[in-house]
Amino acid sequence: MAIQGATNDYSYLTATTKNDSAATTKKTSLGQDDFLKLMTTQMTHQDPTKPMENGQFITQIAQFGTVSGIQDLQKSFGDFAGSINSSQALQATSLVGRYVSAPGTKGVLEAGGDITGNINLTGSTPSVKVAVTDATTGEVVQSLDLGEHGAGKVAFSWDGMNSNGTMASPGVYKIEATAYVDGENTVLETDINSKVDSVSMGTGANGVKVNLTGLDSVDFSKIKQILGGVL
Repeated sequence: MAIQGATNDYSYLTATTKNDSAATTKKTSLGQDDFLKLMTTQMTHQDPTKPMENGQFITQIAQFGTVSGIQDLQKSFGDFAGSINSSQALQATSLVGRYVSAPGTKGVLEAGGDITGNINLTGSTPSVKVAVTDATTGEVVQSLDLGEHGAGKVAFSWDGMNSNGTMASPGVYKIEATAYVDGENTVLETDINSKVDSVSMGTGANGVKVNLTGLDSVDFSKIKQILGGVL
């Protein structure tokens, strides 16, 4: 019996393919071998008086090639992302026990130690000021005046001495830097030097996290500088 039209041909072949796949293993997608088998069978059973036009044939091949290419591209990106995460993990684990510079507003004062970092000054100013606040009580324990500076990084260091001339208790302290820039009192971003306690592995958007001693974690990609051992 003759099968009329490309649409009927396709319906017949789809039914044949479904029967074949039910007898073996169920598939959720059309593979390259399945596509070629379907195409060959369709050409064999098509109506000789209405052969498939070249344009239609090329279109079907192009559609399959596009889908196949996208799948290959997605797999390649997945493999690439995995290799990046693995590389970051290896680099991050080497930071444990070392000090790094990372964006933040808090630092840990260890017994007999200090809190250091950099201030990101956005413009020239006659005076850069730093307020050191106890993160638990909210009390300002020390104020530093770093003087006149031009735009760029301004290093700061707090030796742990409070405004009364005695050593502050070890713990977490908030660092807030301000300066008059272009006539306005501006809060400036700070990079705090902190010790790396451990590393956490994440997936997808979470990525690799570097856990700072006594502080929150920070994205590995945000680490600005590796400072070495004891500061």
